[in-house]
Amino acid sequence: MRALRVVGLHEDGKSLVLEDPASRTRFLLPADERLRAAARGDIARLGQIEIELESQMRPREIQARIRAGESVEQVASSAGVSVQRVERFAYPVLLERSRTAELAQSAHPVREDGPDVQTLGEVIAYAFGVRGHDHSQAQWDAWRGDDGKWVVVLRWKAGRSDNRAHWSFSPGAHGGTVHALDEHAEVLLNPNSYQPPRTVRALEPARESVVQPTLDAVEEQRAIEAPAEPEDDDTREIPRVPDEPEDSVDSVEPPAKPKKNHPIVPSWEDVLLGVRTQRG
Repeated sequence: MRALRVVGLHEDGKSLVLEDPASRTRFLLPADERLRAAARGDIARLGQIEIELESQMRPREIQARIRAGESVEQVASSAGVSVQRVERFAYPVLLERSRTAELAQSAHPVREDGPDVQTLGEVIAYAFGVRGHDHSQAQWDAWRGDDGKWVVVLRWKAGRSDNRAHWSFSPGAHGGTVHALDEHAEVLLNPNSYQPPRTVRALEPARESVVQPTLDAVEEQRAIEAPAEPEDDDTREIPRVPDEPEDSVDSVEPPAKPKKNHPIVPSWEDVLLGVRTQRG
C-alpha cells in the first residue's frame, strides 16, 4: 500500500490533492462527508455512510474510478460495496486500460531532437537487457489522469526493491508519443545512463617460467667464467710434448732450439686433435 501526502485543496474547492512522494504522481480525494467523518474518527457515521453509498454507487462512477487507476478491490473497499458489484461494471474499463498500455509500448519516446526511431517497448527491452533484468516479469498498466491524458506505468522488481516508471501517452500516427514523467522513466530512456559494475579479479600467483638455455647463452656464460689468458709474448716458449721413448737409449735427439721472435703457428692437425706438437 502506497503512502500519500496531502499537497493542498484542489481549485474546485471540493477535493484534496494528494501526491505519491516516490513517483510524484498526484491524486484527487473528494472532501466529502465520509472523509470528514474519518478525520473526526466517527465510526458510527462511517458505517451509516457506507450503507448509503452501497445503494447510491452508480455504474458510471465505478467505471470512472477504475479508469482513473483504482483497482476493483480499492473501489469496493472505499465505496463500501461488494467486489462482485464493482466487477460487473469494471471489466470493460480494465480491458481499455490494458489495451492502452499495449498501444503505448508501440509509441515513440520524445527526446530533445524529436521522437525516437525506436518504440518505447524496444527501448525498455534493451535497457532491461543491459541491466540483467527479466523483461518478461515486468507489468504494464495505464490509467487516465485528471487532465484527460493517459499515464502509462511500468512495474518491475530488481532484487528486493519494487520499481515504477511513468510516462504520459499521446495516441497518434505511427503509434503516438510518450514523455517521461519521473526519474526512473528518464533513466530507462537514456542508453548512456547505465554503467555496468566493474568486475574485481583476484590476482593469480606469478608463474615461474622455465627458460631453456640456448647454445649462444652457454658459450657466452663460459666465456665470462673462463679465466683470462695472458697475452701472447713473442719470447714465450710453447711447452713441448715429449716424444715416446724409443727402444734404444742411445738414440736421444737433442732438444730443438726455439726460434727467437717468431711464434710457432700450430698446424691443422694440432687444432683438430687439441694438442700441440713440436715443430722444427
